[in-house]
Amino acid sequence: MIQEYNRPATLEEALSLLARPNPPTLPLAGGTTLTTAAGQPIAVVDLQALGLNTFQVHGNTLHLGATLTLQSLLDQLPGLGETAVGLTAGLQKAIIHEATYNLRMAATVAGTLVASRGRSPFTTALLALDAALLLQPGAETMDLGDLLPARNERLQHCLITRITLPLNARLAYEYVARTPADLPIVCAAVVVWPSGRVRAALGGYGYSPRLAFDGTETDGVTVAAQSAYSNCGDEWASADYRQQIAGILVERCLRSLIATSS
Repeated sequence: MIQEYNRPATLEEALSLLARPNPPTLPLAGGTTLTTAAGQPIAVVDLQALGLNTFQVHGNTLHLGATLTLQSLLDQLPGLGETAVGLTAGLQKAIIHEATYNLRMAATVAGTLVASRGRSPFTTALLALDAALLLQPGAETMDLGDLLPARNERLQHCLITRITLPLNARLAYEYVARTPADLPIVCAAVVVWPSGRVRAALGGYGYSPRLAFDGTETDGVTVAAQSAYSNCGDEWASADYRQQIAGILVERCLRSLIATSS
């Protein structure tokens, strides 16, 4: 239950409000999800006035402001042109799979990462991309993979203000779901850098997507994906099914990346 609403004009004011021990105070961005104990009185800090909805290119990196909406990101990706053609299609596919148009208009990039579970296509794609997060106060840079398992503890009294993605990497995203509109039973995102680095992330199960592979040899990616989902059964699918599909989807991603590079 929200008992207090705040809309600060500066980041410093927002961080000061979030630092209060009482009442428990949470950031509010798009407002599609607000994680709190049922019935617990809370205060919220609306971030809309802080100018964090930016989309900027800096060299070989793309900087996304925390309150940039998923739809705005989707709309602006084609403007990156040939410099990011290997990134754009795969990331667009993951964003479209994440949420419907109406939800994408409100949901923010940082809010989606914070609230997501293991079935999030967008979080899976950004984990594969080795996204870096800027946290305030302190201007601390943190990898998404390090944050995901410790979100509740690590994000107390602080904010994600920026997300950084590589522009020179190529991303492929594939999934299996009960219907095209459903969240995935299994999804895979594979990213290849010009240096030869390869990362593969899997979604569709558990508390958060998981990194299956980070190395320089593509030969081991499929086996690593199968191993990562070897004990991931639930009401949606058996562990054996997920293990098999994880390998198939990673292979599809690799074939797609090889085809587009030739």
